[in-house]
Amino acid sequence: MKTAPTSRIGFRMLRSALDMLRDRRGLAAVEFALIVPLMLMMFFGVVEFSSGVAVDRKVTLVARTLSDLTSQAPSKVPQAIYAIVTDSYLQNVFSASISIFQPYSAMPTNATVSEIYIDVNGKATIQWSEAATISSDAATQATLATSLHKPGDVVTTSVPPTLLTPHTYLIWSEVSYLYTPTVGYQMAAVTLRDVAFTRPRQVVCLIYPTNSPLLPPSTPTPSCPTTS
Repeated sequence: MKTAPTSRIGFRMLRSALDMLRDRRGLAAVEFALIVPLMLMMFFGVVEFSSGVAVDRKVTLVARTLSDLTSQAPSKVPQAIYAIVTDSYLQNVFSASISIFQPYSAMPTNATVSEIYIDVNGKATIQWSEAATISSDAATQATLATSLHKPGDVVTTSVPPTLLTPHTYLIWSEVSYLYTPTVGYQMAAVTLRDVAFTRPRQVVCLIYPTNSPLLPPSTPTPSCPTTS
């Protein structure tokens, strides 16, 4: 007596299951919900990586510009073998170089420019060094700071061997930039660095004056050694 109703119930359940398998309503919504998070991660990842590459390129340009502008300091004395660079001159060089970061913020930038002398033995020694930072996004001028390099520091290992020509000077610029991604979970903050070397263009060497507030008053004015 119970066989027919049981068969009908089983048939209905089977038909309902088949109807569910054939039903495609909501399939697009489910696929969208599954794919969108992955697509967003890929999109922001590409954007952050592209911005990081652009900023890294600007770090390279800033390093080259800083070294190049400093090396072009002219002498105010006819036939002089040296030129004097002042705090004002270096501050303008730093400011002009760091403005290259636009439209990105230049505030996480730390820049240093140094003069190196290579002696007869190929030893590279710091003659003077100056650093600068950007205090805020609204700042239009770089702020001079004390460099980590001191006069007399030996930096031979930091100079490419092909540039270690005896009795010559080099202008060495160093730039570091803390790149912080907008979407933090895609990339971690990374410090981008680059350096550049140029030789003084119009004179043998550049002299940093004794009246600089970053040098002790008793520091003698350096000269351009060319035979030591």
